[in-house]
Amino acid sequence: MATLTDAQPEAVLSNDEILRYSRHLIMPEVGMEGQQKLKAAKVLCIGAGGLGSPLALYLTAAGVGTLGIVDFDVVDYTNLQRQIIHTTNDVGRKKLDSAAEKLKAINPFLNLRSFEMKLTSANALDLFREFDIIADGTDNFPTRYLVNDACVLTGKPNVYGSIFRFEGQASVFATEEGP
Repeated sequence: MATLTDAQPEAVLSNDEILRYSRHLIMPEVGMEGQQKLKAAKVLCIGAGGLGSPLALYLTAAGVGTLGIVDFDVVDYTNLQRQIIHTTNDVGRKKLDSAAEKLKAINPFLNLRSFEMKLTSANALDLFREFDIIADGTDNFPTRYLVNDACVLTGKPNVYGSIFRFEGQASVFATEEGP
């Protein structure tokens, strides 16, 4: 199973990217090699809602090279208190369109791939094969089970997050190494 830490730093940073990520570059835990790995990384985020919104924002700002987002919903007024990528002006818009606008404004170097669809057993395996890491930002058990099964079958790490009221959970399930 390939992981982000195994990825070869094949992505050269431009002068603008070096300036943008300069605070990462001076950190010994990241440095040039780590930032190049981020740029080479392909992360798939399932959902652009309460969990997917902040995830997409932070991955984009940090410099992940390719971010895929799967969502088929539209922004509802009741989403706005927790889905921080969307604004009042986005109500009624597709979440993917709303998210894309904000993410490209944050980081023009991002390769954003939008998948307007419901994740199903018919499309999950082919989709997951295109990415290094899968981030599950869904809010229902059938989809979470599907994400887990597809990650196991494709050998992709499953980054899982969950929020219920004032409690949260996070875990990384890597099929070869375990949780």
